Amino acid sequence: MKIVFMGTPEFGECSLRALLDAGYEVIAAFTQPDKPSNRGMKLQPSPVKTLCLERGIQVFTPSTFKDGEPTRQLRELDPDLVVTAAYGKILPQSFLDVPRLGCINVHGSLLPRHRGAAPVQWAVLKGDKTTGVSVQYMVKGMDEGDVLSTVETEIGEFESSGELFNRLMVLGAELLVKTVAAIEAGTAVAQKQDEALATYTTMLDKSMSPIDWSKTPREIVKHICGMNPWPVATTVIGGETLKVFMAAYTERSSTRTPGTVIAADKKGIEVVCGNGETLLITELQAPGKKRMAAGAYVQGHPIEVDG
Repeated sequence: MKIVFMGTPEFGECSLRALLDAGYEVIAAFTQPDKPSNRGMKLQPSPVKTLCLERGIQVFTPSTFKDGEPTRQLRELDPDLVVTAAYGKILPQSFLDVPRLGCINVHGSLLPRHRGAAPVQWAVLKGDKTTGVSVQYMVKGMDEGDVLSTVETEIGEFESSGELFNRLMVLGAELLVKTVAAIEAGTAVAQKQDEALATYTTMLDKSMSPIDWSKTPREIVKHICGMNPWPVATTVIGGETLKVFMAAYTERSSTRTPGTVIAADKKGIEVVCGNGETLLITELQAPGKKRMAAGAYVQGHPIEVDG
């Protein structure tokens, strides 16, 4: 079975590596064009392209699908199956129609929940207890195709989206290999999604970073975890905008206004939340400084408290 792979970041690279290690014939790959990175802003290949160059796999890096050139290239490759995992572009129907066995996608959620961009982050931000990975057939609608397989996992109460992403990346790669094997054997069964349960997500941006202290402690914890590692939750304390990476629940309550700092010591910075309960900031980063324990920050930056 001839496979064309499409992916860009580490999530895609993990799936591609799993296919190759399982012995599947990947005849070519599509990935995003090289992008400038680091201080020198030199063009850097994507993780998927880097792996392809190591394994001697032909790579295509189209900047657009509007001219029809990628579709023409795919027809020439004549694959049996196209596999995508975090490719980063919407594919036209003419492209999806080329492979004999269709196009399948590895998506970081339990579809139909969290269709669209950043599904891993939004599972954390929404406070979901569980999430997972779905392998689905690709159709014109955003993540609306029939689902071939899923794997479910619990989300840790204080698990960041970065940590969850790394777990789902591995689970998704393993699930992909099993699904491709079922497709090859003719035993794969696809299930239609329940449109009544569908939700859609959007990309994250820095405007979402500020913590809303009027929310409950759990909502704030999930905001902090969901925004980690990017764009990172923020709050203003003592006139400085601090990046907040971790927080912990407390057993205390207060009648002070939400956002009020009622304690700041070696344990961290305790702030009042919307329901009167408090939350303890335990890890942060000040402007121009390294990420550190909040207690260490307090030692060098005395904070006025209203306890």
